[in-house]
Amino acid sequence: MTLKTSKLIDIRFSEVDSMNVVWHGHYPLYFEDAREAFGAEFDLGYKRYMENNCYAPIVEMDFQFKHPLKYGMRPRIDIIYRPTEAAKIVFDYEIHDAESDLLIATGHTVQVFMDLDYQLMWYAPEFFEQWKRRWGV
Repeated sequence: MTLKTSKLIDIRFSEVDSMNVVWHGHYPLYFEDAREAFGAEFDLGYKRYMENNCYAPIVEMDFQFKHPLKYGMRPRIDIIYRPTEAAKIVFDYEIHDAESDLLIATGHTVQVFMDLDYQLMWYAPEFFEQWKRRWGV
C-alpha cells in the first residue's frame, strides 16, 4: 500500500528573489507543509510523537531542481511515505505545477526517533509500529 497525500501552496512575493524565482531556502518549508498535511491525513503529526514521549528530527534532506518556481505559481506538493524496517521515517516529495503537472522538483527527508532526553532510539517506538500495522506499510 502506498501512503501519499498532496498539498497546494501559493508562492508569495516574499519567497522569491530578484530573479522572480523561489529562493532555495524555502523548499524545506514546503516539505514541512507537506509533512504536516500527511500527518493530518494519516494521524502521524508532531503532536503524536510528543504524546508518545519522542521527537522525530530530520537528519537528512535533499532536493533536486528541475524547473523554477516563480511568483504567482500554485504548485502541488506530493508526499509519499517510503516504508523501511529501520527506526526512521522516510518521505519522498514531488513538486508539480498544479496547472500543467510539470515536475518542478523532487526530494526526500529522513527522520529518526529520539527520546525526550534527545537520545537516539535504536528501535521504532511501539506507537509507530502500531501505526505501520494500521496502514499496512
